[in-house]
Amino acid sequence: MFDSGVKAHRLFMQIMRSRLGMFVLVAMALAPGIASAQTDEIQVYDASHAAPGIFNLTWHNNFTPKGINTPGFPGAVVANKSWNGVPEWAYGVTEWLELGLYLPLYTHDENRGWGLDGFKPRVLFTVPHADERTFFYGANFEFSINAQQWDEKRYTSEVRPIVGWHLHPVDIVINPIVDTSYDGLKNLEFVPAMRVAYNLNPTWALAGEEYDDFGPLHGFLPTSDQVHQFFAVVDRSGGFLDVEAGVGVGMTSASDRLTFKLLLARDLNHRPIRP
Repeated sequence: MFDSGVKAHRLFMQIMRSRLGMFVLVAMALAPGIASAQTDEIQVYDASHAAPGIFNLTWHNNFTPKGINTPGFPGAVVANKSWNGVPEWAYGVTEWLELGLYLPLYTHDENRGWGLDGFKPRVLFTVPHADERTFFYGANFEFSINAQQWDEKRYTSEVRPIVGWHLHPVDIVINPIVDTSYDGLKNLEFVPAMRVAYNLNPTWALAGEEYDDFGPLHGFLPTSDQVHQFFAVVDRSGGFLDVEAGVGVGMTSASDRLTFKLLLARDLNHRPIRP
């Protein structure tokens, strides 16, 4: 068992240094424009994922009662009073690999009503048994196919490194995310997220999360044009559903003033017992 874990770890590191490293370089060479779309997913990745052979469903929903009331581009979904979400279908391939599909992305705003906004497959690589380690890491890659009202670009991607510490009872997780619309290195956009959680017990946790959009890496936007949101979050794990609920407030004029989020997650088949 120990030998197989070492081999998996070495294989993970080899992939991170080769194919994933090449992917990051390609993404940086092609890179993105400034994001002007809504958010379907408000979550910090902590390198946990479905066990091998397990299908998991996470239902993301967020509602913005007080948000930006002008479209980011002509015909775009407006954040104010909008409801956004997506079911996230995931499958654990190995202890270090999970495949996922967000389908369908949907939204409702006061101008357009209900609409479908696209879909996105993803690949998540993590160090094996990340939830049992003090220091853990990984990387998630998403490829988005966007509807016209969701993003100015038909195709966008996300590169999400994951770095964190389980300090018992405190967890610290950082996602230094880079977004790309494949339109040039100068437009590469830095949109990090981080989370600090206090685990009351194995079932309940309280957390503070921050989500930011600094703009392009070659020159950050003025502070007033950056997006900075802070969320107070409560998590419940175990039982029929895992639940993550939070309320977020914007800290700049470019941020939505008030946002609620709700994530509901459940394994769809039996979790195998680890030997």
